[in-house]
Amino acid sequence: MKITILGPAHPYRGGIAALNERLARQLVDEGHDVNVVSFTVQYPKFLFPGKTQFSEQKTTFNFQITREINSVSPINWLKTGWKIKNSRPDILIVRFWLPFMGMSLGSICRIVKLNRHTKIISIADNIIPHEKRPGDKLLCRYFIGSIDAFITMSGSVLKDLEKFRYKKPKILTPHPIYDHYGAVETRENALINLNLSKEDRYILFFGFIRDYKGLDLLLKAFSNPYFKPNRIKLIVAGEFYADEVSYRDLIKELNLEDDVILRTSYISNTEVQHYFNGADIVAQPYKSATQSGVTQISYHFNKPMLVTNVGGLAETIPHMKVGYVVEPDSEKIAIALIDFFENKRLENFSGNILHEKERFSWDKMTSSIMKLANQIRKKK
Repeated sequence: MKITILGPAHPYRGGIAALNERLARQLVDEGHDVNVVSFTVQYPKFLFPGKTQFSEQKTTFNFQITREINSVSPINWLKTGWKIKNSRPDILIVRFWLPFMGMSLGSICRIVKLNRHTKIISIADNIIPHEKRPGDKLLCRYFIGSIDAFITMSGSVLKDLEKFRYKKPKILTPHPIYDHYGAVETRENALINLNLSKEDRYILFFGFIRDYKGLDLLLKAFSNPYFKPNRIKLIVAGEFYADEVSYRDLIKELNLEDDVILRTSYISNTEVQHYFNGADIVAQPYKSATQSGVTQISYHFNKPMLVTNVGGLAETIPHMKVGYVVEPDSEKIAIALIDFFENKRLENFSGNILHEKERFSWDKMTSSIMKLANQIRKKK
């Protein structure tokens, strides 16, 4: 089939771009003709609190990426929509993660549908966003109306989608494993690359730092007197997308300056493997969530996880089998982390991960795409 993916890709950075690229590679491997239509302008400045939206890493792909979408230019939406319409892909896969994108992507999709050939499937990361703004529902409704079928990667997003009462085909397919961030390597080698002591044990908080991700809960949990004498450190690896001063003040207030390792510049793709290979457990103390790419990176590197019982996180982490599912409460987070180190659960949890991660293969995602395309075809 001829397939176009509509969404961010290299040189844009982040999990959404990474998934689009990995999905394109999987579809190419399965014999499809694939291209990605990405952005010239993705976010206006007020929606992007980071330092840069772009990766400096040079990479090559076995599919074409073109930068064409300007998220704030209606004239561009018309131009991009007509170009894709005339190219007549069999399937258009559209990523949706933020209501702001609803107007541009929804307009492009409406134009593409005029060719009466292309089946339009959205992979919806979020429907109702973590950080709400006025007009979100109107923008989401406009976007949803332009789509033929949906894939969600968590039950919570599926429920959010159903609130809009559109009778369209939809499938829940778990977020596939991120297996393109490097190889599993020894803990010792990873810690050498990170310039960290192999005598310490490490909890990893990874990814962009936003308030809803609960780093404050983790810091309060980590202030428990158990961790310091047992030489357990907390690595915070990721760029601040929230008020950095408030987190640094909290670290100082809790007297954790010597035990929290802040690596808060952007982590390049080539560095990711060292952080996960060097960690003992990955903590995601989120206050709200849908699904998480960090979970799927952890699965690739066979790392136990602690997640909170919010959104779809618990759907992917069997409690006390590959990690912990706890309430978003600092005391309960501390109890679980203490149990992990005190009872030496690393080897057991990591062994269970080898079996559990089989359900997150990429062919399950592509199979869902093809199943929906067939449903749309029959419906039409």
